[in-house]
Parts: sequence; structure tokens; C-alpha cells
Amino acid sequence: MILLAEIQGFLTSLDIWDVCFILMLAIFLGIEVISNVPAILHTPLMSGANAIHGVVIVGSIIVMGHTDPDNYFALILGFLAVVLGTLNVVGGFVVTNRMLQMFKKKVTNQTHTTGL
Repeated sequence: MILLAEIQGFLTSLDIWDVCFILMLAIFLGIEVISNVPAILHTPLMSGANAIHGVVIVGSIIVMGHTDPDNYFALILGFLAVVLGTLNVVGGFVVTNRMLQMFKKKVTNQTHTTGL
């Protein structure tokens, strides 16, 4: 709990320009990292990103649990975060599964007749 209090104290001491700088730096680094990934590693990278989004869903549920019950705006935003995050995770795994299905060999269904 002490670490959480230190993080909250750090976040409240930031002004808007610090937050904008961190956001721009994160965007730049994200673009640089993703653009240098070879095409063959793209599918495993997206599967890892989907797993990380699962952590985001758990975090949004925890934050919703600590929200004041009378704050309907925060509860609605938290609910939307959980729903949209869940759709993102499920959709990502569906797309990854479909991409992997393209590489499987198709099995032909041949019927064997036996003479009696």
C-alpha cells in the first residue's frame, strides 16, 4: 500500500505538459518498436498484446471496485472499459486463430468402404 500511495503522490505532482510529454514519448517508442518487427513475428506479437489487454481488464475491474458507489459517471466509464477491453481481447484471439488456421493443412474427408 505504501507503493500505491507513492505512485498516487507522484501522479498528482505532474502537470499537463509532463503528461503530454510522456504520452508523445510512449507513442513514438511504440511506433518505432512495432515498425521494426519482422512480418513473421507479427502474429505472436499480437497474441502477446492480447494477453496484456487481459491485465488491463483486471485493472479496470479493480479500479471500478474502489470507486465511490454514488459516482455514476466513473462506474459507467469503468463498465465501458471492461466491455470494450473484453471485446478487444476476444476479437484479437479470434483474428489470431483465423490467421493460424490458414497455415493448417486441410484434411480431406474420404470414406473407406469395406466389403462384407
